Parts: sequence; structure tokens; C-alpha cells
Amino acid sequence: MGALLLLLALSFSVHKMSLARDTISSTQSLKYGDTIVSSGGIFEMGFFSPTNNPSHNNIYVGIWFKQMSIRTVVWVANRDTPLTNTSSVALQIISPGRLALVDGNGSQIWRTNITSGSVQNNPVAKLLDSGNLVVKDANANFLWQSFDYPTDTLLPGMRIGKNLVTGLEISVSAWKTETDPGPGQYRTSFDPTGFPQIVFWKGGNKMYRSGPWTGSSWRDLQKWGLFVETSVIINATEVMTRQFSNTSKLIRFVLTSSGTLQLDIGENGTGKWNSFPLVPIDGCDKYGICGPYGNCDNNKNPVCGCLDKFVARDPVEWGSSDFSGGCVRRKPLNSSSSDGYGFKRYSGVKLPDTNVSTFHKNMTLQECNHACFNNISCMAYSTLIISNGENVCLLWFDDLMDIRVVVIPEDGQDLYIRMASSDSDYPSRSKGKKLKIIKLSSSILGGILVLSLASTLIIILYRRKREKIHLNLKWEEDQTLFEVLTITRATDNFSPENKIGEGGYGPVYKGVLDDGKEIAVKRLSKTSKQGLGEFKNEVNSIAKLQHRNLVKLLGWCIQGDEMMLIYEYMPNKSLDSYIFDTQRRSFLDWPKRFNIINGIARGLLYLHQDSRLKIIHRDLKASNILLDIDMNPKISDFGLARSIGLNETGAKTNRIVGTLGYMSPEYAGHGIFSTKSDVFSFGILVLEIVSGKRNRDFSQHQDHYENLVSHAWKLYRDGTSIQLVEHHLDEPHNLLQVLRSIQVGLLCVQHCPEDRPSMSSIVHMLANDVQLPIPKEPGFFTEKRVIEPSSCLDKEKSFSINGLTISSAFHPR
Repeated sequence: MGALLLLLALSFSVHKMSLARDTISSTQSLKYGDTIVSSGGIFEMGFFSPTNNPSHNNIYVGIWFKQMSIRTVVWVANRDTPLTNTSSVALQIISPGRLALVDGNGSQIWRTNITSGSVQNNPVAKLLDSGNLVVKDANANFLWQSFDYPTDTLLPGMRIGKNLVTGLEISVSAWKTETDPGPGQYRTSFDPTGFPQIVFWKGGNKMYRSGPWTGSSWRDLQKWGLFVETSVIINATEVMTRQFSNTSKLIRFVLTSSGTLQLDIGENGTGKWNSFPLVPIDGCDKYGICGPYGNCDNNKNPVCGCLDKFVARDPVEWGSSDFSGGCVRRKPLNSSSSDGYGFKRYSGVKLPDTNVSTFHKNMTLQECNHACFNNISCMAYSTLIISNGENVCLLWFDDLMDIRVVVIPEDGQDLYIRMASSDSDYPSRSKGKKLKIIKLSSSILGGILVLSLASTLIIILYRRKREKIHLNLKWEEDQTLFEVLTITRATDNFSPENKIGEGGYGPVYKGVLDDGKEIAVKRLSKTSKQGLGEFKNEVNSIAKLQHRNLVKLLGWCIQGDEMMLIYEYMPNKSLDSYIFDTQRRSFLDWPKRFNIINGIARGLLYLHQDSRLKIIHRDLKASNILLDIDMNPKISDFGLARSIGLNETGAKTNRIVGTLGYMSPEYAGHGIFSTKSDVFSFGILVLEIVSGKRNRDFSQHQDHYENLVSHAWKLYRDGTSIQLVEHHLDEPHNLLQVLRSIQVGLLCVQHCPEDRPSMSSIVHMLANDVQLPIPKEPGFFTEKRVIEPSSCLDKEKSFSINGLTISSAFHPR
């Protein structure tokens, strides 16, 4: 008997040893009690019970995270056909190259498919460190992969969508219950109908949708992008989206059996998960809750209302909180009406369901307007910039569903809805008698208008020439001298709703020109201390500058007391609105912050060295860094900039202007400015971007005031610079990159200008893994003392600017 037991033990041992750590070959099988582990030890595969009680439950073959204290299953093979008897069941490779779960009678309980019907030579199944189980032939070609057949979990590297050639649809479906991995009633797919979007289903009904792809993220799933980078493919053969991890942590997105999309992040070393619900978050996430043309606003009670110029379809039902009927236009569309048509713009909204839309690439907003206007069935249009500046025009051809006010207005879109002319912003068409009258009037007055226009043109050209001579402005061919009426119309008469900011120069408004181009208008305030001098300085400084990290000046407007600068519009506003905001700071992960640091550095390098003029900005700060649709930085506000000779290094002024907290000691104390004073400001910016704290407002200790620079220096000196990192950030994947950025920032804020690196050196240090110099003690602004720039020695000196005492710090002891 003992010999028999020994023989059985030896045969079991031989079986276990014959099974490779991460592979099942055609001569091997995976039996109950066996496991295979990915080469990096991240994932494990084998037989499991959802309740961890095999004697009382069904058994499944699955993949789970090996390192977690609680088994977290990410994929199940036989989710529709659980095992009740595992004594003779094995997972093995069968001809012609399938992976199959086979019982003792040879019956196939579950099996994979393959694209080719021919017999494969030496196929193997391998568990990868990504969590993907693949079947490969002898040439390493994938015959099948589990990532094409997800269960309830999305892992980095997985994709969802549809292959339009083979018909393969990849979607995620929840478990029935927490202990039953069978397909439940909730499902997530990448819907290719119309313009693709992520849709969550409950049975055959939509439960939630993401909104359209913007080129860098899902407009309504911003948190998704904090942990994975997403790519989208939309072409004639496939509509797919794939996620790639941008963090070193273990993460997964799981669609729970209750219908919630949840993000799980593994805690380092603990084997536990931190879970964060992603959707639904609020009542407005419920699909179509307010019906057609209804507008959901979670900050209101009730949450449902009608869009402006719309009324409830059934006021009685609406009054009883039944919003399913939605809203209708206050003035119906009528093709036979003489009122004609136009479009009304609705800003800051989540675009409606795109399954009733079509899209066209490479269309401007004006072309999109014409495409919709010329098709009477088109109910609305909008444009998206999806990648590399490529425009996509969206056209809707049915009632608009699932519109909501977005949580952060800047994350919303502009939607243009077809309306009767009297309810539209800018009427586009007039019909019937009105049109005939206009034509008749045009014929009668044509001659008079020609003469009047000719006279007006001569006067305008004369005035422009006179204004240009008087102001001595320099403009380029691609810049325009705008008329006041054009800017007034674009900004809706400088409507408060279009105001997007205000600085020393005056308020800034968002506008839309007649051709659909979005602009930002900086309007000189009557009470501004910055006047004609700063206006001329900004125009003449930036007119000849062209760089991807400098905001582009489109033109200006001068008429009477009005002086306005017209810039390209930056949809994400300024950097300070993100890094110093408790809610929005989470949208800037470390890769985005590092990209912003590099972009600012390249922009400054251009100003200091590579442009036709040598420009010292003199007011570099977070509020003067604007962010485009892809969160790329652009340096703005050149009202205080100074140009110097190409062979000069700096100058001196008796009028010290700028922003406290960003000024270098030599400039704040003695009016000496140079490219190195811009470098000092850049260093402050780097430390603010890393820490999420303002230099001036930073206070680490209750017993005395300490600014951010001094705090960063002390942490560096103590070897604990990592403590400076914004605590809302997930642990950065590239820790050395973060520490390098902090050290570069400290090199920039060294007290002596000659110790600070040039912008060319800074760009090189950020982009390459080179040995960095050891920074010297920086110039602080914490006490009423200043270090003399001429000698870099501590000397008591207090000074005042515009009646406000500015204090400089001495070196810490």
C-alpha cells in the first residue's frame, strides 16, 4: 500500500514539474490544484471557487492577481458552464490549436476558437504579465487571446470595440452576482453607431454613455485618463479603444454586478485594493433622464430643465416630475414659415447621444455650420479636435438626447441647435416674403451701397494707416486689425457669460468670429494702470514670435478709447486654475505636469535665444501659462516684456513691475533684469507645478512664515525632496524624473544670476539623464533682508515698491 501511495505521489510530482511556470504546451494539461504564473509573478491562473469553498460551489477556470491578499479574479473561461466535478477535468491544447476544458470522457466543456482551420505546429498557451492568456503557434503568432473575450474587468492593454470585417465585438459584462461569474445584465461596449462612444447597458437599455472621444480623453470620463492612456481607432475595418497604464501600480476597471464602473488601485506592499466609483456619480449620469432636449443639472432641484428657448412637451407630466417626454422648441421649426432658420449656441454641455449623428473629418466650424444648414434634417452640429489639430464635424439627425451641464464648465462643448431665426443667435436664412423684400431692396439700393462702401473703405484705410503711424505698431501678414463691431458681435457684446478671466490689463472674453473661429479678447480696462505703452509693447513683442509654446496673437482692435488684443482661444484656460484648485488639480497627473514644464522651458528658450528678437518676459507666472485642448502650455501676456540686443544679457530699470513671488532678488531689489531673471521665475513655476502650492501663499510652520522655495531647499538639503510632491498625485511612475525636476527648479532659483543655468541648459537637463550640478542656496523672500546681487553676500536692506514692502530672505542657517 505504501509503495502504491509513493508511486502516486511521484506521478503527481512528475506532472507538476512537467508543467512550465507560465505555459501549457500540447503535451501538458492544467488540472485541478495546478496553477500557472506569469513570468513576473503578477497574475496566476487555475481552478477556483467564487466563494472559496469548493465543496459547496461551482468551480471555474480563471485568472487572478497573485499578489493581492483577497483573490481578485479578472477573467473566467467557463463562466457559462461551471464545473461540479473536477476529478478528471483538465485544461489542455487540442487540435488544430485550441485551448479546451475537457472532462474524463473527452467531452469539451469549454474551448477557444481560432481564425485558421489548419492544424498548428506545437501550439502553446501562455499567461503574460499583462494578464492576457494567449495561444500561440510555433512562429509566435497569436491564434487566440483572452483579451478579446473579457469578462467583467478591463486591464491596461485591453481593448473594447468592434472589428467591422470579422464581426468580432469586444465588450465587458458584469458578473450576475458577486459569487456567480455568469454574464449579468450590465455590459459596457464601444458603440460604433454614429460617432463612437462608450456605452453602459442594462439589458437592451442604455444606462450611461461617456460622451464622444476628444482626441485625448473621454469628455465625461476624465478620471479614467488619470491612470491609463487611451488610444482610439476609427476606420473602415475597426472601431476600437485601447487603454495603456501610465502608473506602476496594479490597477483594473471592473463593471460590478450592481452596474457601477469601479477603479481598483492596489496598495503597494499591503495586498489590498483602494476602490473608487467612476460612474454613475450623480443623478445626471442616468441616460436620458430629462428626455429629448432636456438639460440635466445636478446642482438644481429638480435636476431636469429645458434648454433655453425650449419648453416642456407636457407641462402636466413635467410638473409631476415625469421628465421622460422632454422638451420642444418654443417656436417650432416650419419649413414654410417666412421666419427662416438659424442656430443657437449652447455652451458648457455634454454633447447629446451621438448614435443619431454622422461625422466628417477636416471640417472647420463654419463648414460644419454650412453642412448642417443645407440639410433640413440636420437638427444640430458641433466640432471636436480629436488629434493633431484634426477637426471632426458632428451632425445630429434626430431629437437630441442625454444633454447635461458638465461638472466643470470648461470640460463641456459648444452645441449649435437649429432654431427658428427669431430664437437663434445669428439667423442664417430668411424665406418667403422677407427674402423677396431683401432681394428687391438690394437691387434698388445696390448702386448707392457700392458708392457708400467705396467711400467707407477709403476712410477706414486712411484711419488704419494713421493709427498705425501714430502707434508705431508692427504686424505680420497673418494678423488682422479687427473692427470693434466684429469683436462686439463675437463676444455677444462682451457678455458676462463670455468673460473667462481678468488681469492687470483688463478683462478677457471668449468670442466666436463669423467664420466660427474661437478667440480670446483682452480688453483694456478704463481703470487699468497698464495703458497704451503696455499695449504697444505686447503687440511689438509678440507680433514676430511664432512658437508652439507661445500663445498666438491673431490681431488687435483700436477705436476711440477701445484697445483690444485678439488671441487664439485656449479652452483649458490658465495653469493656475488647475494646479492650485482642489478639484481640478487631479486632472494633471505627473506626465502632464512634466510635459507642461518642458513646454514652458522650450518657449522660454525660443524667447531668449532662437527668436528674431531677444525677449525677456519679466512676468512669467502660472496665470500667464495657458493650456490648449491637449493641455500643452503656451506662454502669454507680453505686456511687460522687454526686447534687448542679441549680444546683450540684460538691462536695468527704475520702474519695477511684475508679480511678487516670481521676481528674482536682483530685479525686485535693484531693477536689474536679464534672461536669468526669467530663469528664476521658471524655477518658481517648476516648484509650484510639482508641489501644487503657491510660492507666496505657502506656510509650512505655524510659528513663522516660510515660502515654497525655502521649504523646497530644506527638503533637498535633508534628502527628502519627494515630500514636496503634490499629495493628490498618485505615486509618479518615474520618480527620478520628479526628483530631477525639483533639482532643476532649485538650480533656477539660486541667488546669484551667474549661478543659474541658461534655458538651453535647462531644456537639455530636463530631456536627458545627465549629471546635474548641486544647487546653491536660493534667494528667499521670507524676511526683510536681501542678498546683494553684486556680491551675493548677506546684507541688510529693505526696499519698497509702489508703497508695498517686499522682503527678501537671507540664507537659512
